[in-house]
Amino acid sequence: MSTKRDYYEVLGVHRAATEEELKKAYRKLAIKYHPDKNQGDAEAEERFKELSEAYQVLSQTELRLRYDRFGHAGLGAGAGASAGFGQGFPAFEDLFDMFGFGDVFGGRAGGRRAGPRRGSDLRYDVDITLEEAARGLKTKIRVPRLETCETCNGSGAAEGSSPTRCSMCQGNGQVRYQQGFFSVARTCSQCRGTGKVIRDVCRKCRGEGRLQREKMLEIKMPAGVDNGSRLRIAGEGEAGEMGGPRGDLYVMVHVKEHDIFERRDANLYCAIPISFTQAALGAEITVPTLDGEERLRVGEGTQSGSVFRIKGKGMPVLGGRGRGDQYVAVNIITPTNLSREQRRLLEELSKVEESADDDRGIMDKVKDIFG
Repeated sequence: MSTKRDYYEVLGVHRAATEEELKKAYRKLAIKYHPDKNQGDAEAEERFKELSEAYQVLSQTELRLRYDRFGHAGLGAGAGASAGFGQGFPAFEDLFDMFGFGDVFGGRAGGRRAGPRRGSDLRYDVDITLEEAARGLKTKIRVPRLETCETCNGSGAAEGSSPTRCSMCQGNGQVRYQQGFFSVARTCSQCRGTGKVIRDVCRKCRGEGRLQREKMLEIKMPAGVDNGSRLRIAGEGEAGEMGGPRGDLYVMVHVKEHDIFERRDANLYCAIPISFTQAALGAEITVPTLDGEERLRVGEGTQSGSVFRIKGKGMPVLGGRGRGDQYVAVNIITPTNLSREQRRLLEELSKVEESADDDRGIMDKVKDIFG
């Protein structure tokens, strides 16, 4: 049983490739392996099928998100190669649009078929704090988008009228010409591919069927959401054309840098200053956490840079149970601006240390320094 290749590898692009980069890579390789240029070459035909399958998935936002997360297993039986070569492959059909070809093989070309069209997906960026990411957030956002015109109900025709079938293309949206062996289709110039003509235009939307509006939406971010997370809100993108379904809204989450904590997955890290005496004698210190202050015991003889763990005080595990941990590094601060009493006590300590050192050989001191 053969194993499917990674779609990004098939197209020769990196995983963060933009839509334009995907399209450019597909176009270049599709020209190279197109069946017309490689007649009788079964290997080239298979390569062209593979390219079309990869581009079909990666060029569609929802399919790409599923593929990035779950790989080929996330696409199910309805996506990918099950469509077959030349059986309604969006990528195969889009090849003609990209190259400006006519309908050489009797399928679609030069424009889209008449009928309802799905609305565009939208992206909205949201900045939140680490505390908001930890507890989850319900907030309202104002999204500018195209809405169906309420006056004409999306038809583009004036109230009391309706679009009529285009007489030039007979409602197909395309006009077909015979050029020798080939049958070539072009987008109808009269209806611009819609298949319908509006005689009396709606004054509200000027025949577009949609208007620019702002929609207030309430969104809920789960606890533990991370920087770069994408939340999909189905059906909250732009309205479709000619009664087509809405697109989706993708909310991109940006978590601001914190003054104290650094996040690594579900764990939090911070650094706390302690005094020389606290490190030497041991002490109980106060440590900040996202839930408030915690008491942490620092043992006698603690060295600068030592790290302590506070269990369960990190971030909630996104989509899972429990929380990560918080790691606290302690940095010993050398005192400055000593009072007379502090200086006197440190000088006495220094004399005691020197006295102790005098009783030891030089080799013992070197061993202490270098461990």
